[in-house]
Parts: sequence; C-alpha cells; structure tokens
Amino acid sequence: MERIDGRKFDELRKTTVKRNYLKYAEGSVLICQGNTKVIVAASVQDSVPRFLADTGSGWITAEYNMLPRATQYRNNRERYKVKGRTYEIERLIGRSMRAAFNYEQLGEFTIKIDCDVIQADGGTRCASITGSFIAVFDAINYLYNENLIRNFPDYQVTAAVSLGLKDNNILLDLNYEEDSKVDVDINIVMNEKSEFIEIQGTAEGKPFNKENLNEIMNIGEKGILELVKLQKKELNL
Repeated sequence: MERIDGRKFDELRKTTVKRNYLKYAEGSVLICQGNTKVIVAASVQDSVPRFLADTGSGWITAEYNMLPRATQYRNNRERYKVKGRTYEIERLIGRSMRAAFNYEQLGEFTIKIDCDVIQADGGTRCASITGSFIAVFDAINYLYNENLIRNFPDYQVTAAVSLGLKDNNILLDLNYEEDSKVDVDINIVMNEKSEFIEIQGTAEGKPFNKENLNEIMNIGEKGILELVKLQKKELNL
C-alpha cells in the first residue's frame, strides 16, 4: 500500500530529540516525529501525594496539553475543564512512566511531566511517552547528581508507537491523515525487553481478527525497538 509520505508500511517517521530544550526544567526535550512536535518538561517537586506521605516512595505523574494552533484550525484552551481525551492521555503517560521507572526508589520526590503539543500530525500521545522517558531520566539524574537520592532507580527504556489497519494493510506510526482513515487504530507502549505496558486498540471501521492483531504487535515491536535505540543513543546508555 502506497503511503502519503512515501514511507514503507513498517517505517517510522523521521524522529529527532533535542535534550535540555528548556533552561529551567530538570529534564526537558523537544521530540519531533514527522510533523508532530511535542515539548516535554520533567520537574522535580520536593513532595508526594498525601497517600504516599511518610512511605519513602516517590511518584511520577503527567499533564498533557495541545496548544490552540497545534492543529489546522484553532482549538480553544482547556482553561476551566479538562476534556476526557486529555485526561485519558495524561493518565496513560503517567502509567507508562511509572512502569518504566521504579518510582518507589525515588525517595519522597515527585516527577511532574508536562507534555505540550506545539504541532500535531498524529501520534501525539505516543511521541509524548517516548519523549517523557528521556526527560524523566534526566530529572532523576539531577536528583542523583545533587545527592538527593543515593541510588539511581531501576528502569527499562520505554517508548510508544501508533499503528493502523487499512484494507488489511498494516501501517506503522500514523500521521493525521492516515489516522483519520484507518479501519483499526492501535497504540502500543512497550519497554526495551519487549514487554507490553499498554495496548489501546479500536475498530474504527471494520473488525479485525487475531491474525491481524499478532501481525500488528510484531510490527509495533519493531518500531518501538527502533525508538528505544534512538533513546539509548541520546542518553548514552
């Protein structure tokens, strides 16, 4: 199947990461995946939610936002009420990073992730997760280098990617035009050991079968391991 941008069916969009993109955040990146661009900042806070007070455990949580002109037409800012989609993405990012890092080894610090989409062309939640791993790693490294924690917490490098099924053709790393037309839409979060953290899948048009799903998972794994390789290169791991 010929793709809009000429990529092969199992080819990622060009992905770049700029570390330390913001001056003040303990960890930050600009991640660009095709025409999707997300600024991710990871901030260290010297406190934890009340349910973790005096436990010695840390916490990792996230917020997600799309700027008004990140899309073709202006969207209103979510000033007073967070949309259900936004809240769901925030929870996904937070869960993914808590699965990636052993937050219980952080001491009573919170890593607060802010993901701001400055340009959207599909896959914004996945780009946010891939960028968040690097930003959180740098924020934790700040704690370690400042002797605020004694040991760097256990972790598994973690990334995410979107896939679609159109007329029985599997497509990796969807841009917006592809995403809006596929019969099946799937997002996968996976770590460097090829362990699944989350799978989100919906038949937007036609149902899909077990064979489709297995092939989608295999191609998704290929894409995520390529992203993991990029993350490791950026972090010198």
